[in-house]
Amino acid sequence: MARIVSYVTGILAFVLSSPICALAQTPAPDQYRDALTLRDQWQYLTRDLPFPADWVDGTHDFVFRKTVAGGFAFIREDADSGESKPAFDQAAVAAALGDAMGESYAALRLPFDSFRYSEDGDAILFDIHYAPWRCSLRGRGCAAIDPKGRPSGFGVVRDLRVPSDNTPHISPDGKWEALVQGFNLAVQPAGGGPVTMLSSDGSEGNFYDPKTIHWAPDSRKIVVERVRPGFARYVTRVASSPDDRLQPEIRHQLYPKPGDAIDVEQPVLFHTATQGGWQQVAVDPALFPNPYQLTDLHWRADSGSFAFEYTRRGHQQAKIIAVDAESGAARAIVSETAKTFIWQDRGYWHDVGDHGAELIWLSERDGWAHLYLYDGESGKVKNRITSGDWPVRSVLRVDDKKRQIWFAASGMDSDEDPYFVHYYRINFDGSGLTALTPKHASHDVAFSSDMQYYVDTYSRVDLPNIAELHRTSDGALIRTVAKGNISRLLAAGYKIPQPFVAKGRDGTTNIWGLIVKPRNFDPGRKYPVIENIYAGPHDSFVPKTFWPFGYHSGGDKVIGMQGQADMGFIVVQIDGMGTANRSKAFQDVAWKNLADSGFPDRIAWHKAAAARYPWYDIADGVGIYGGSAGGQSTAAALLFHPEFYTVGVAYAGCYDNRMDKISWNEQWLGWPVDDSYLRSSEVMNAAKLKGNLLIIFGEQDSNVDPSSSLQLVDALIKAHKDFDLLEVPGGEHTTGRSTGPILYAQRRQYDFFVRHLRHVPTPDWNSMPDILPAP
Repeated sequence: MARIVSYVTGILAFVLSSPICALAQTPAPDQYRDALTLRDQWQYLTRDLPFPADWVDGTHDFVFRKTVAGGFAFIREDADSGESKPAFDQAAVAAALGDAMGESYAALRLPFDSFRYSEDGDAILFDIHYAPWRCSLRGRGCAAIDPKGRPSGFGVVRDLRVPSDNTPHISPDGKWEALVQGFNLAVQPAGGGPVTMLSSDGSEGNFYDPKTIHWAPDSRKIVVERVRPGFARYVTRVASSPDDRLQPEIRHQLYPKPGDAIDVEQPVLFHTATQGGWQQVAVDPALFPNPYQLTDLHWRADSGSFAFEYTRRGHQQAKIIAVDAESGAARAIVSETAKTFIWQDRGYWHDVGDHGAELIWLSERDGWAHLYLYDGESGKVKNRITSGDWPVRSVLRVDDKKRQIWFAASGMDSDEDPYFVHYYRINFDGSGLTALTPKHASHDVAFSSDMQYYVDTYSRVDLPNIAELHRTSDGALIRTVAKGNISRLLAAGYKIPQPFVAKGRDGTTNIWGLIVKPRNFDPGRKYPVIENIYAGPHDSFVPKTFWPFGYHSGGDKVIGMQGQADMGFIVVQIDGMGTANRSKAFQDVAWKNLADSGFPDRIAWHKAAAARYPWYDIADGVGIYGGSAGGQSTAAALLFHPEFYTVGVAYAGCYDNRMDKISWNEQWLGWPVDDSYLRSSEVMNAAKLKGNLLIIFGEQDSNVDPSSSLQLVDALIKAHKDFDLLEVPGGEHTTGRSTGPILYAQRRQYDFFVRHLRHVPTPDWNSMPDILPAP
């Protein structure tokens, strides 16, 4: 009998100590603490890790940030001499900024990642949580540039309750100033004097906008936008727990939504008549009806015409309009149409020379983003500049005299990751394509203002950042500016994420993703899988660069993924169809179909990973989490693909696109609002929910209307669906992810996946409140 008991005890001890059983145990509280504080543990362990550079205008000096013991140092370096010095006195700025904000900052841990010098060089300018700040370099302290921080209204509706900036606009010859009085345009001698009213047709319902006044270079002409205001929709939020009072506070935000009537802008021309005085000239709007917005309005150098870009509402037509300065006659130089959408944020237009005789335009007309040279008079394409099955990502510089372009592109090399960004030079006629960044990595390039030098900062997820100074004329390496050292980070347990490629829904297109394993990964175990999703059509999102703590690559996602993985999971991120930076067809999958979120590609990718790796366990379903558009996709996974995705944590999602901001949603779902909005709505499809869903959002979300989350809650309740909910008082859009009580929200996320995907209990946190750091 003793032998039997001993044998059973031995078997039990073996089972309890086996890897599979160990994974099934409840995670210890200190395991949570370690996972939740990874960023604090790791962010100061790298040395000399450079971030992308910026040049000081008119000089051969560039500035950049690099990691040092204890934090980050801002460096200013002379490209000619190689002399390096602090970009500014960080200790003095930390003290002054602390005084202004009522906070305490260490010199090497300033709350901003980049800055620029003021025009007079006496101050630095930067943003803190999207709010602009100025700190004097001469001991005069720091101050918020716009302490009110009024929301912009997303650019298509003006807030008439807030007076527009009516600072007089001085003519180029310095003799006159233009301003708006009583909704009408007026001029007066510079410095004051008799006012001459140029218009009388302005009113509150059709006003001249002082922020859009543009003088011609000859000081004899003005163009200004007259605006017919749209519907000023406001989102109302209740601050339940304000810091400065007991009682709740009501807050309002200008927030146009899809389908709302928007401001209609009409350029109006004024010029001095030959017989003296000023004359108003009508500009026929027939070529630009129903505008979403008019942008980049500017005069040509000879004052003979002005031009602007027109985007028609619905984002399926864009034009470059030129207007004759004497007659007001308008003509379309470029007219672009699309069956799906024209991606507004990726557009590019450049007038060649002073008079608009030629222009450069970016188009996806052949299925890839490429540059074309147009005749500015006839409006005909003179020639293609770039071509191939790869997209132009951005244009950095155009030299009209040399007739050369410097641009960024990806996917040109078929043997490497198609998302890696490289930089090139090409001639206007499409000849002379020259690669400037041949290293196998993703690059960020900054040119000096005179184009004599450039700094190339490059990396991969497995290659720490390297910054090099090059000569632009021939691309020759002058010197290595900085080279990241991650030995301390690796010694602390940092693991390089693993890229993985599999075929998408069509069986031919490569889908790229990243796998993050637990730091104590054991290939003999099986690990449940969680996907970190963001499927917004406006970009691609899987990190391609090393920067683990910088905004350039969303590196905090990797740290968050590592923390989640350390709780006993494999965590992945994937760029499925419907996202950007591949072909237009790849991105067009999202058109009027945001609910797709690339799920057919993602599911195929997961299945391919599971077929290759025995430790990749998707037998009981896959977990998923994401914020904003990723929150929307998370809910969509459990509604539309419950056979595959079984557990989800959705942060700050827009669950019905009619409730979200107009700019983002009309870009992908179009206008007018149609049933595509309903098909993609999780609110309308709430009854389809299966699995386990946790909804987290901030009460004061100014990006996605927080009512979007509560409307999903309402629909789930009406459908008798069970779910979990965490509303964070005072929380903004990124609450629980990068601001607000992040530790609390992430711990709740970890708990949710441990319980529902690993199927083991979680600690009783109420009985040990001091185990974890304060939120």
